[in-house]
Order: sequence, then structure tokens, then C-alpha cells
Amino acid sequence: MNTIIEPGIELLYLRIAKNIEQQILLEVLRVGDKLPSLRSICSEHGVSQSTALQAYYYLESKSLIESRPQSGYYVCYSPGKFPAIPATSKPHDAKNNSQIEEIITKVYHNMGSATNTTLSLGVPADELLPIAKLNKGMVQALRELKGSGTSYDQIQGNEKLRRQIARWSLPMEGKLSEHDLVTTAGCMNALSLCMMSVAERGDTIAVESPVYFGILQLAQNLGLKVLELPTHPQTGIELDALKNALLKRKITLCVLVSNFSNPLGSCMPDEHKREVVKLLEKHNVPLIEDDLYGDVYFGNHRPKSCKTYDESGMVLWCSSVSKTLAPGYRVGWVAPGKFKSRVISTKLYHSISTPSLTQQVIANFLESGRYENHLRKMRATLHANCLQYIRAICNYFPADTRVSRPQGGYMLW
Repeated sequence: MNTIIEPGIELLYLRIAKNIEQQILLEVLRVGDKLPSLRSICSEHGVSQSTALQAYYYLESKSLIESRPQSGYYVCYSPGKFPAIPATSKPHDAKNNSQIEEIITKVYHNMGSATNTTLSLGVPADELLPIAKLNKGMVQALRELKGSGTSYDQIQGNEKLRRQIARWSLPMEGKLSEHDLVTTAGCMNALSLCMMSVAERGDTIAVESPVYFGILQLAQNLGLKVLELPTHPQTGIELDALKNALLKRKITLCVLVSNFSNPLGSCMPDEHKREVVKLLEKHNVPLIEDDLYGDVYFGNHRPKSCKTYDESGMVLWCSSVSKTLAPGYRVGWVAPGKFKSRVISTKLYHSISTPSLTQQVIANFLESGRYENHLRKMRATLHANCLQYIRAICNYFPADTRVSRPQGGYMLW
């Protein structure tokens, strides 16, 4: 399913581009400096003009250089010009729940407006989605499924989809099989089923601060108390704060967005993930891990999930294709670990099963091997967009503005 590239082999244009990128980051090349001509690059590295162009296109996509008509390519990025990173958050206890509800309702009400540019939700633009291929997949699924998808699917979910998700989890050492997974109607549904399965009204759950408003809303509707913990925009939840909370409070559950969180964009380092899992296991506290943005990384490798370090089944790993393929299909999943039977039971009395047709479409798309190629293009576009937004903030916002440096996802803070 995944394209395998031998270790140590790197595309020539990338090698050229990364050499230039390093010089820019070290400020050997500074803003306004002219880069060697394409002809010079071809001569120096013994490559074709198309390879030289690819190298410069790559640097352009990262907003490191710009092309000037009739003049050539110039450096347009300076590390020293970038604003400082925001400080670790300081949660406030007081929350106006009615005001939060009002804002959320307004955000979703305006989402479909053609006159609005939506900056309040992490939703992929239609232009980034493989809509034509998904439409063909829909026709194929209609032919394959009994009753053209009008019948109930099994409670645990489409077996083919679960098998493909398990295969997709292999590179991040997910150690999952189709038997470990339960499909859901998107990631929020997965989070909801998990919360209902492991927490009761009046329990306290620990979350990042700030936390995605959907998690706050869900906890409120389930009658759960929310304890927000200090969180850094780069590395995620503060481990000392979590340790202290576990010692001083009766915490039933922890809910974290481990990779490229909403809204901070933070990504927990692997060692932090390992320590969080170990710490929560020691206190017998389940972890619901929202890994919705994990596939949208800007680096060379997908970050690991907390589930990777789960030896006792205490991590409930949730995700979906809402940020990468089809938000409206509402296809998600959870690997609930030791809570699998509870999650399946909760799913049964809340929704019976997940829609058959869209599950089959996504299963076929994953099986075709097109997902990685699609993600590669999507990640490059989102990374370029992120750098351009940071540059615009740097150029047009007040001098003391702080902004995060996400290594993936959809969020700037």
C-alpha cells in the first residue's frame, strides 16, 4: 500500500534544494540575495534544467525564495525576521458556556457562505481533495456492496476499511489489526463514543489549554468537569502540570491531541508521548488520543502516536479522513484497546452501525495506493500556505506579535 524508498536515496533536486535551504537558514544567504541562475545550477551539479527548476520550485513552495520577472530568483525569507513563539498557556478556571455555544453556532452557520473566508475551522479546500477519484470510487462501491450499500454494516464496521487502516498504521508502529479497530462517523463521533464508554457524569477529565471547542462542548453535554492544563505551542501539554494534577486531583480521563493540535498546532515529542502513556498507566487513567492531523506532517516522517507506546490497552486512538480526503463522508475510527467491548456496546445503542457506502469508498481508495501520493501533494500545499501566512503576519502585524511554528496540520496560533 505504501511506496517504499530505499534508505539513503534522495531525489537529486531535493538534495540541491536542501543545500540552498540550509544556507538560507544559517543566513549565509540573506533576504534580497540573488541565487545562482538555472544555467549555473545545471553546470555546477551536472543536472538538467528541469531538475534545477524543480529545486527552485521546492524552495518557492516553502516561501524561502521568490522569482522576479526578467531578473531571476531571490531569497525572501529571514529567520531573524520571524516573530517570537507564543509562551506556554495559562488556563483560566472561569468559562462562559453560553457564550461558547453561541460562538460555535455562529461559526458553523457561516461555514457555507460563499462570501466568507473561513479562518475559524480546520477544513480542507475542495481544490485539495481528490474529488474525481472519490466519485469513481463511489460508483465502484455501489456495484460491490449488497443492496448498493442500503443494508446495515456490521457493528464493528467495514472489515475491508479496518484492514486498510491497520495496514496504514504499520509505518507508525501502530501494531494494529482489523480486529482492534471500530469504525465511526468521523473523529468527533469516535471521541464521543470513547468518552461515554470510560467516563461518567461528574467525572473530571484533563485536557490541553486551549483545547478544541468540540471537546469542551462534548464534555459539557456529558456532564463532565474539564481541567485545562498549561500547554506549549511547540511541544504540547506540560508534563509537570499533568504530574501535579494526577497527584492532587481525582482525574478519570485524559484527552489529548498528540500531533499538530487544534488550535495550538503543537506536536508532542516522542519522549513526551512515551512518558505521558507511562504516567497515565501508573495512575490507571485512560488516554483518549485524537490523532486527526497526524497524516498532515510537513517533515519527512509521520510523527508517532501515543498509541505506539501503549502496552496495556489504556490508549484509545481516534482519527478519521475528515482532514485529508472527505469531511462530508464522516468516516472515522478508534482503536479502543481494553475498552473495545464498551465502545462497541455504546456504538450499538447510539447508532447501530456506520454508513456502508462511504466506508467502502474510503477502503477502496486506501487499497488503491493513491492515498500517499495524494497526501504528498496536500502536505506540500499546506506547508507552503503555512509559511506564507507566517510571512504575511511577520510583514503586516504589529512588531510584538507572536506566532507558532507548526510542523504539520492546519493551525497557526
